[in-house]
Amino acid sequence: MFSDYEAGIILPQQIDQTVFESSLFVDTRDAGQFEEASIPGAVNIEWREVLDRIDEIPEDRMTILFCNTGSLSAQAVFALRVAGRTNALVMQTGFSGWQKDAAWKP
Repeated sequence: MFSDYEAGIILPQQIDQTVFESSLFVDTRDAGQFEEASIPGAVNIEWREVLDRIDEIPEDRMTILFCNTGSLSAQAVFALRVAGRTNALVMQTGFSGWQKDAAWKP
């Protein structure tokens, strides 16, 4: 059974200081884009590598995956959720949306 639509997503407007400080951010873009700019504290795991590197993704805290717009990271989150990681969320609108609309930025 699929989860409710909203179960696997988070909006930048929902990422306040509490959410930011308690979550792991995973930048699913390539290494070049990650080095250019990313969310402070984010780790880089390219979207197609998430299942190969699943041990680097904690099960005990919210994990927010993002790319530029949310489309590739949505695929990564889908794969993680099928693998049983219900704590994985895709940030809709991606890094671009976070830069523009995040409720809190360090």
